[in-house]
Amino acid sequence: MSRSTSDLYDRFADAARVLPPVFQDFGGRLEFSGEIVTLKCFEDNSRLKELAATVGKGKVLAVDGGGSMRCALLGDVIAEEAVANGWEGVVIFGCVRDRAALRRLPLGVRALGTTPRKSVRFGEGQIQIPVTIAGVRCVPGDVLFADEDGVLILDGAQAAQLQP
Repeated sequence: MSRSTSDLYDRFADAARVLPPVFQDFGGRLEFSGEIVTLKCFEDNSRLKELAATVGKGKVLAVDGGGSMRCALLGDVIAEEAVANGWEGVVIFGCVRDRAALRRLPLGVRALGTTPRKSVRFGEGQIQIPVTIAGVRCVPGDVLFADEDGVLILDGAQAAQLQP
């Protein structure tokens, strides 16, 4: 069975949650999917750095950065750490930096835009809580699918229907 976002939408219709088309692709992987690990932070990437250093095989970071365009929450150093730990991808409701370096990494990266300004690190942020990304609810354990058509989220029960 195809796992394209369009085919998944055809199967689940409005029961699937679709992120609005405001996200740009910055990573070296256009297609990625995995179980969502959530993070809520605002202009502080301390917890993102911590999560990137943990095992991420089969997982995607869904980061509610509050839509801030003032600073980047992800750059090449943290992204390289995420790759080293097996993360599938990162979706950030906010900005990234080091665009050229991100493009060379085997990591899916979606964000609103880029800026050279880095974030602060005060140790702020909440991990594994329900978050809202561009108006769409994301819950830890949901499954995110991203491809050239967009980003789609299924809950655990829906995703379980896809198993062979």
